Amino acid sequence: MAADLVGLAESTSEEDVCKILKCFNEKNSQIFVFPGIGSAEKQKIALTLLKRLDNKGSSRCYALCLETVRILSRDKNGLDVLTTEDLLKAIVRHAQLEYYAQELGEGVTIQNGESNVIVEAQKCLCNLIFNSSSVQRICCRNGCVEGIIQRLKTYQDPDVTYEIKYFDMRMLFLLTALCADIRPKIRHELHGLSYLIEVLDLTLRGPEPSDARLSDKDVDLINEVLKILFNITITVGKNNMDEEEEAHFLRLVSILHDLLVCDTTTKEKTEELQNHTVNLLTNMPRASYEELLTPLSEGAVGGMDNKEVEYDGNSMEAVIALLAFLDRRLDKPVKSLKESLTPILHCMCEICRGNRCIRKYCKQKVLPPLRDDVKRLPQDGQTLRNKLCKHLTSSVQEIKELVADFLFVMCKEKAEKMVKYTGYGNAAGLLASRGLMCGGKGPGEYSSDSSDSDTEEYLKLRENINPVTGRWETEKSDPLAGMTEEQKEYEAVELAKLMHKLHSDGIVQPCRIGEDGRPEPVDHILELQEDITDPTDQEPNTDMD
Repeated sequence: MAADLVGLAESTSEEDVCKILKCFNEKNSQIFVFPGIGSAEKQKIALTLLKRLDNKGSSRCYALCLETVRILSRDKNGLDVLTTEDLLKAIVRHAQLEYYAQELGEGVTIQNGESNVIVEAQKCLCNLIFNSSSVQRICCRNGCVEGIIQRLKTYQDPDVTYEIKYFDMRMLFLLTALCADIRPKIRHELHGLSYLIEVLDLTLRGPEPSDARLSDKDVDLINEVLKILFNITITVGKNNMDEEEEAHFLRLVSILHDLLVCDTTTKEKTEELQNHTVNLLTNMPRASYEELLTPLSEGAVGGMDNKEVEYDGNSMEAVIALLAFLDRRLDKPVKSLKESLTPILHCMCEICRGNRCIRKYCKQKVLPPLRDDVKRLPQDGQTLRNKLCKHLTSSVQEIKELVADFLFVMCKEKAEKMVKYTGYGNAAGLLASRGLMCGGKGPGEYSSDSSDSDTEEYLKLRENINPVTGRWETEKSDPLAGMTEEQKEYEAVELAKLMHKLHSDGIVQPCRIGEDGRPEPVDHILELQEDITDPTDQEPNTDMD
């Protein structure tokens, strides 16, 4: 393959150089490794390309040189010859980031053909940043980051094309993802948070407000911005912010509300947009979640009547979108179960803890008053409650814990209410981890008011609900009926022997509930009969929702 570039160094005519480069680029447009080009040859090519990029030439020649660098940068072998500071400086200059980093004047006018050069240079930088840790370090200190942040201020200029914006954001995402040290600088020193919020707002409003739908390009650009914002806010001190930062986050969540309810061209694009919005919401301080609620306006909202979205005087359209997103992920996870469900479950836990109105609305939708649905197991059925309860025994630890936490928050962290909606067997893991196996409530602070009570259907069935399974069961005959006391004692002794054998063989570990409400192992199964209370002496559960 090196033969394709033979004569490049000797060529003095720009036309000849362009011809050689064009031929090479077209032939290798889909090639990602170049075993036929050694390090020495690659270095010679890089020096020739650098010379062309540094000298005066046409936009066409610059673009072809940069395209060749981009193609060669796909191969990680011998990449060091393409990552010299001189070559990177030339690429940054052709990306016009050097200009913005110096903050000269109000901006530049992009001449005909220059957009192609800028975009090709940006693509080179994206490849090199992704494949080389040394390039990542260089780009964090050579003005590249500052140039991108400064160019954000010019995004309303029609001369700054979509492609330039997109690859700016792509570069910034790669740098913030791969270089954690640059995140505080972008957020604080360069005020990147406020500039990126402006880009979101500018793209969401669009040049034509009458067009309510976001185009595919708009969605792709917004997604890149959301990923950058996620990276620079992932370590935000949620309890240690000044007034300016709080104002930024309130505005950002307000925009995230609009992104959750906006229309796109396809369901796939809506899913992508909501996915990245959910990820970013998990980083937001809880006080900002109030911006997910908007005062109810007259008329229809998002194609729905006010009655469908109204709760406590607020429009719950964004929360409805989040619940619908959760429902879709529970039905048909994308990629792995953990990757699909962890962000939205974490998000729902946070917003329900952070806002009372959202928690009460989610409780109403996910855990409505029980009726005759208690005739089936909590995990059987197609309601959100059923689908969530199914994951309480998931083999994926993170999913199991987040589902339990979400349900627990909606139950105001009351153990009895959690058992009522899920069954003791499903809730046992959460209750054991929090020391609530004997009942009680978690440390969360919730209002004491109750907006609903048990339904008549539930009250009729309550006496025969098995608290372990959470399901109503018909009365069963007593298996000990007709036995003498001696027979009963014999069966009890046999059962104790079997349990002791399972214990001795290491198959089971008998436990009892300790003083801290958590299970503690016992040395012998006979210890299980200590402190047993008669269940008939306990008060009936009259807990109301």
